[in-house]
Amino acid sequence: MCKVNTYLSRLTGKLLGDGCITKQQGRKPRFQFIHRKEDLQWSNYCYESLRNFIPLNPPKYKKTIDPRLKMGMSESYIVQSKTSTAITSLERSWYVNRKKRLPFDFITCYLDAEALAWWYQDDGHLKKCQNMPRKIILSTDSFSKEENAFLQHILQVKFNLSFKIDRQNRLILYDQVQMNYFLRLVGPYMQPCMKRKTLDGNSPSEEPIFPRRTTVYLPEHILLVKPTQEINHSLRYTNKIISQLESRDSYLQFYQANIKHLKQLKELRGYQIVISGENGRNLQLIKQLIGWNQSQVAYWCFENG
Repeated sequence: MCKVNTYLSRLTGKLLGDGCITKQQGRKPRFQFIHRKEDLQWSNYCYESLRNFIPLNPPKYKKTIDPRLKMGMSESYIVQSKTSTAITSLERSWYVNRKKRLPFDFITCYLDAEALAWWYQDDGHLKKCQNMPRKIILSTDSFSKEENAFLQHILQVKFNLSFKIDRQNRLILYDQVQMNYFLRLVGPYMQPCMKRKTLDGNSPSEEPIFPRRTTVYLPEHILLVKPTQEINHSLRYTNKIISQLESRDSYLQFYQANIKHLKQLKELRGYQIVISGENGRNLQLIKQLIGWNQSQVAYWCFENG
């Protein structure tokens, strides 16, 4: 049996996403969510993961006639609850005069990695190219600017994720390193039916292993006399980085320990060098795993070798 906090975290993700609480005049509130027919497995998973905490009915097929659509209709599955004291309590927290209002204190308490994963699977989108993330979107356009500013802040405080707010009032993540971290963070909670929102199962990048001749940028306080020799020598510590990226727990710890350090890279000096084959392969692997470029890796090796 899951702890109450686990259920409340899942419901937080659901209510930030496609979940809502309906209430007819004179009746008690009910929790519900609707997903398109293609996401029936996700509907079933959410139903099974919540039904021991709130009294849910199984997913029910629904067809809606809509002439605006190419097929003239939409097909979905709806999950709706019976009434319960837990849902009544949630409705008081999440709604003001029957309009959804984000409860900042509630979200601060219950937004964890699993809640973030549920939210992402409901209302998130991953744009990728050659198995590399290019953009992560959380569709928050239905929330107010104040609410999105809060979400932006809490994602930064809790997870060290620097989302931006675009012109459509959505939360967007562009940073390569942070996108890789985000996907690793939510990974254990991603369901197979949401494969389109992960990098798993895609063919690896077909880019060349690594260019032998390249430019590495390092802070000016690192003075090199023989750049090719000294940088290649420092890159022998890339195996140390790779070992820390193998498991999810060590990956998350490595990110938290180094993200602020790398953001301080300023006043850089460029060195044109030739990178050895083994170092090049390690650099490419690190780029795929965490998104670091060759200069960031080289800097870490000089500072931590």
